[in-house]
Amino acid sequence: MSRSQSNFKQQHEFEKRKTESKRIKEKYPGRFPVIVEKADRSDVSNTDKKKYLVPGEITFGQFVHFISKSINMSGEKAIFMFVDNALPPTGILMSQLYEDAKDEDGFLYFVYGAENTFGCQNMQCIVPPTRCLRLPNCTYNMIVF
Repeated sequence: MSRSQSNFKQQHEFEKRKTESKRIKEKYPGRFPVIVEKADRSDVSNTDKKKYLVPGEITFGQFVHFISKSINMSGEKAIFMFVDNALPPTGILMSQLYEDAKDEDGFLYFVYGAENTFGCQNMQCIVPPTRCLRLPNCTYNMIVF
């Protein structure tokens, strides 16, 4: 699941991106500017927004859950989000992931796609209900900008 270059990077000059990320980090300490884009060949929906301001204390897994809810993923699909063509561990804090993988412009870039994995169709489980897991509803203190 790759993208040769981010659409966001193509649409905005480097210096403008760098200035914007610096301004955001100064205005919102403890939060990190993130760009989320769909993989080129993925058939999953686009997110409502591409730019997110993410609290550093949530985990990557919580962020993935937030994004999957924002694109109305069907029950049988799982979302996969990559940074630099790698799948980060779900338990890593977003603050650590940001420090490890941020771009030189100051943004952290994710590419996402989905795959059929859970064996459910049209919200009807074709495996025993105890094996068709749903994540609990959560709310996150994230700012979309």
